[in-house]
Amino acid sequence: MVQLVKGSRKSGATRRIYLSLRDQITSGVYDAGERLPSSRALAGELGVSRTTVTAAYDQLISEGYITVRQGAKPTVTSEGRHPYTRPASQAQEPTPQVSAYASRAMALPKNISAEQAALQYDFRYGDIASSDFPKLAWRRALNAAVLAYRERLGYEHPAGNLALRRALQGYLWRARGIECDITQIIVVSGSQQALDLCARVFVDPGGQVVLEEPCYAMARNVMLATGAMPVAIPCDKDGMDTSRLPVPKDVALAFVTPSHQFPLGGVLPSGRRKALIEWAISGNTYIIEDDYDGEYRYDVRPIPPLWMIGQGRVIYVGTVSKTLSPTLRLGYMVLPGALAEPFVRCKQITDRHSSSFEQEALASMIETGAYESHVRKMRRLNAERRTAFLNAMAEAFGDEVDIVGTSAGLHVVVWFNHLTGSDEERFAASARQEGVGIYPISRLYAAPTDQRAGFIFGYAGLPVEQIGKGVNDLVQVYRSKFRSA
Repeated sequence: MVQLVKGSRKSGATRRIYLSLRDQITSGVYDAGERLPSSRALAGELGVSRTTVTAAYDQLISEGYITVRQGAKPTVTSEGRHPYTRPASQAQEPTPQVSAYASRAMALPKNISAEQAALQYDFRYGDIASSDFPKLAWRRALNAAVLAYRERLGYEHPAGNLALRRALQGYLWRARGIECDITQIIVVSGSQQALDLCARVFVDPGGQVVLEEPCYAMARNVMLATGAMPVAIPCDKDGMDTSRLPVPKDVALAFVTPSHQFPLGGVLPSGRRKALIEWAISGNTYIIEDDYDGEYRYDVRPIPPLWMIGQGRVIYVGTVSKTLSPTLRLGYMVLPGALAEPFVRCKQITDRHSSSFEQEALASMIETGAYESHVRKMRRLNAERRTAFLNAMAEAFGDEVDIVGTSAGLHVVVWFNHLTGSDEERFAASARQEGVGIYPISRLYAAPTDQRAGFIFGYAGLPVEQIGKGVNDLVQVYRSKFRSA
């Protein structure tokens, strides 16, 4: 066994490297058969001599954690993966003392979408088919951004890349009828960051925030984590019932999805829109308009954004998650002019700015027309998926279900007439066992209801030919475990 010399500065660095690598191997960061960096590469990364790293590797070799062949990188052995038992004094870590914000966040329902096991037919809302992503167009735009000459690499303006904001200014006018100054546009890391910034700018712990009922869960969560007191306003077939709004002077903020209520699909009519704006003006408060799927209208004409009649009281939020990919984390806000400065300051503190290369790539796609061409293609493909889903459900379930929110977006809500809300989780679990993912609507309500069982079905993540197969498997679960044919 190699003996590490104690007392020297070099030996201290060697031991730290050895202990760090050993712990990473035994904890599974490096798995059996996985290669470690070369001694030269690791030495350069850590700013130490190659001899120091080699001594640490020699210790790991002698204890059986790694093996080395001539000319190859060190490789973790299967024996080296056996857990290392820490001394008893180190086994119990102290309970961390976290902030009130972290405590509130930890108390919220866990979002497990990224941890779910693969399902053969997953109707999860928010996913889009991998085959729909414009790989070649995006690669060309991203490569051009990366290879473009620039004198130096530095921090971007927190409001976003200037070229992208200009491109968005034109796109929003063409696609949604929004006319705004470039200084009113802020590029964010997805609509979730837009909601978080709104909470930071407007909401103090204990402040009231108006939310739809049911509501997008991550909108409710960001407000709860901030310490807000949500005021749930029921939604019907026409969206939020504005006649039930609270006294506005006590409200810090309101969150709505007026063009396609999430998840029920209602469109807020003009009378309610006017009432909502007047309510905000009278209480000197602001409205977040989440236009999360404004590009997708099938049987109806595009609905003008609330922003257009907002009289400086509406914060418009858009995203490319439903058109390009949720993995890109790119969205945008259109703010009343007076709010631009506080939002820019908070954005800078939060993350300096969104990723520059991706912003430049998106700007290029919008400027060349490639983005809008892709949106038209996506609208056609998802209309086909919607038709396939509705036809499959009608054939499989007939009048045993009611389906709402079919005229727009990438999801529908299916009500099961012979199941109650108490059946939702059990039905979802039974479906998962057969490889079909369905998602109870009750999770989006602030308070439990005694209504029929309902589920949100997203169809944009599945090829057309798989949608019917998934529905067929689902009806088999329904017939065998919940209702005989």
